[in-house]
Amino acid sequence: MNDLTTHSLEYKRRCRFDRRKARVSIFCRHWLTGRRKAVRRESDRQKSYQIDTYGPKTLVAILAIIALSILDALFTLFLISHGATEANPIMAYFLDRGPIAFFVAKYVLTTVCLILILAIRNFYLFNTKARVKILYVFFMIYFALVVKWELYLIIFAI
Repeated sequence: MNDLTTHSLEYKRRCRFDRRKARVSIFCRHWLTGRRKAVRRESDRQKSYQIDTYGPKTLVAILAIIALSILDALFTLFLISHGATEANPIMAYFLDRGPIAFFVAKYVLTTVCLILILAIRNFYLFNTKARVKILYVFFMIYFALVVKWELYLIIFAI
């Protein structure tokens, strides 16, 4: 066989099945924990992709957003008890149901959104070059500004 035929046969042997599109068997050791932390090929990085495990930066961002959301809920409840009103109609609905319902709704809505963002974090945002994971930064900034405003209200307005 010549070199071209050998190369062609090798290419056909390699390209018949894409293992990256297959589901992981439940008997695989990576079934629950996953294995893929990033994509290796540059061409794969140009597309939207999913990974199985996430780094410590993602964990820190999620924990910071949840902590800021809990602080927001606690400060809001404190301000409400001192005569303020809730501007968000969805959260005002839960606040009418009681402080525990408000707190649980705030926590659940925040964590569900974070889980959804985590699931699609490497997809492109609105057909731009920005990935969905940039929303973590926006949420941290948003909640930090809200908490800062509530602290200002607690210290100077009450």
